[in-house]
Amino acid sequence: MNIAWVIVVLLLIIVVQGMIYNKWGLKGITYKREFKQKTVFQGEVVEMVDQIANRKLLPIPWIRLESKISRYLANTSDQKENQEIEEVFHRTLFSLLPYQKITRRHQLTATKRGYYPLDTVSVTTGDAIGFSESFDSIEAATAVTVYPSIIPVDEIPLPSHSWLGDITVKRWIIEDPFLHAGVREYQAGDPLNSINWKATARSQTMQINKKDYTADHHLMIYVNFDTNEDIRLPIEKPELMETALSYAASLAAYTLERGVATGFGCNGYFVEPFTNTLERIKPSVRTEPSNSGSQLDYILDTIAKVKMDRSRNFRAFLEEDLEQGMSDTDIIIFTSQLSERVEIKIRQLEQLGNAVEVVLLNQLTKEAGEEYAS
Repeated sequence: MNIAWVIVVLLLIIVVQGMIYNKWGLKGITYKREFKQKTVFQGEVVEMVDQIANRKLLPIPWIRLESKISRYLANTSDQKENQEIEEVFHRTLFSLLPYQKITRRHQLTATKRGYYPLDTVSVTTGDAIGFSESFDSIEAATAVTVYPSIIPVDEIPLPSHSWLGDITVKRWIIEDPFLHAGVREYQAGDPLNSINWKATARSQTMQINKKDYTADHHLMIYVNFDTNEDIRLPIEKPELMETALSYAASLAAYTLERGVATGFGCNGYFVEPFTNTLERIKPSVRTEPSNSGSQLDYILDTIAKVKMDRSRNFRAFLEEDLEQGMSDTDIIIFTSQLSERVEIKIRQLEQLGNAVEVVLLNQLTKEAGEEYAS
């Protein structure tokens, strides 16, 4: 009889404590999650911080947090086991005393360019015996932006005749009549009003004022996502396009460091929530040229948030420049192909006073694409 009563009492305790945790287990539970760095470069480690608190007298024997996270932010072991899965579950288990707050830090490696938002987290708790469980979803929005990797400019397969070989005196800079840089001998065709008579008298040969240069032209760096004209088809070899975006970011860093007003563009579009998914034709990506102190961050942020998809074909993308009457701009295009229609648009841009150089990505070594993919 005594044993029976003990069993009854135990069962009653189990049921009552289960009801208590089912009703109040999640009451007073607060959760906060954030990335300590809002932006990192590809390959760098980003720290994610979980902070959970139990703001009530009832202790919590266990509480489990679950949320989806991109495999490009997951641990190395998770990445190897889930090569075909874009998202994996990130799970954390806590045990909380009354009015206790716990903070945990997770070191994650950002292995791919992109924008990675985290929104809600699933919270599950229950009694110590496992008789009952309570479930809820908590808003814990945070995000990290992963910039593309920056490589030395001499590793970018630019044409050997590229104007980048001598960035201070090539085509995009023109003579400024108000800046003097010494004198030189007169040459046929030089204007007579540039003759320096004092220098001519000293040297007994005709001398003219030599003008210094000023940067009036702008540089636009374009990446062509086309592998065919039909934008309904998926992008082939996306890892090659990722390499091109890395080249674009690296080139922008190089030119901006030297004071060249630089911009970026591609025929893709932004990831959510930076684009309206209801629009039938999404705007293409363009960052106007500038040499301000924040321009590089702006370009890197733009490239990080580009979706690997197309808003239009590259021919239509260049047509936008023609409609705007773009002139006095240097353009470098990273592309895997060069169709006849695109070549026509390039010639039309050159007729407006622009200079265009093309880097064909299909000429890159196979090892370059494999190195990036790894």
